[in-house]
Amino acid sequence: MASEQLAAVHDLVRGFDLDDLTIAERREAFEAVAAPPPPGTAVEPADAGGVPAEWVTAAGVDSARVLMYLHGGAYQVGSPAASRRMIALISAAAQVRVLSVGYRLAPEHPFPAAVDDALTAYRFLLEGGADPAVIAIAGDSAGGGLTLATLVALRDAGDPLPAAAVAISPWTDLALTSESLVTRADADVMIKPDGMREGVATYLAGADPRHPYASPLYAGLHGLPPILIHVGDAEVILDDSTRFAAKARAAGVDVTLEVWDQMPHVWHAFAGLLPESDQAIERIGGWLQARR
Repeated sequence: MASEQLAAVHDLVRGFDLDDLTIAERREAFEAVAAPPPPGTAVEPADAGGVPAEWVTAAGVDSARVLMYLHGGAYQVGSPAASRRMIALISAAAQVRVLSVGYRLAPEHPFPAAVDDALTAYRFLLEGGADPAVIAIAGDSAGGGLTLATLVALRDAGDPLPAAAVAISPWTDLALTSESLVTRADADVMIKPDGMREGVATYLAGADPRHPYASPLYAGLHGLPPILIHVGDAEVILDDSTRFAAKARAAGVDVTLEVWDQMPHVWHAFAGLLPESDQAIERIGGWLQARR
């Protein structure tokens, strides 16, 4: 059973309605509600091979281990700054430095710009001397799908793969074929299928929604590193996770799929308000530390 604080989170989410806003207004709204990181967090701007980024390091973290993070926002909104608090908490839980990547957004920069930027940022880490064995990639929502797409693209290009990846509520099927789009429509307080269709059109700009770098569900998944997937069972994209996990396991990938009872999309963002958010971040941290 979910904690009693979940009702307050639902009320908070329902009050954050972006449906009638332009993309520019949505971007402003995301930045306006972003919470600051915990005291002592170090934030340093970075140029990741021409891609804007920032290093986020929680107080007390002194490690060579790196997490490259890809924020959510339907490929249209969001930024490293807007995700800074959650990323700092993950940094503390996993005891890693985090390179938070400001990949280009649609509609100004449609697919595959986000994928290209993620590849560039990862290669920036390698060129800086980071051992792939101490690198992980993580992301939430669209950034979770982008995390998985980046793994596939790196493998296809012959790049050395990171040690692990974490996908939080990942969007893996831009063809929008998951049954949960219907079965969880009444339960999901954050995402509506109509908005998803609009987001797909904006991001893909006519590209194939089943392209493996847009929708990693349709990729060949052999040879990928261990993956942790977190998804709530109150999400319309629940099946984006369950279907991807099943396909990855069938391809021989070490996948840990955790479906959290009654949790909304990227509930990790409510750390400090919702106990399950804190627990999920600690779980991610422990899982990553076990893959040193």
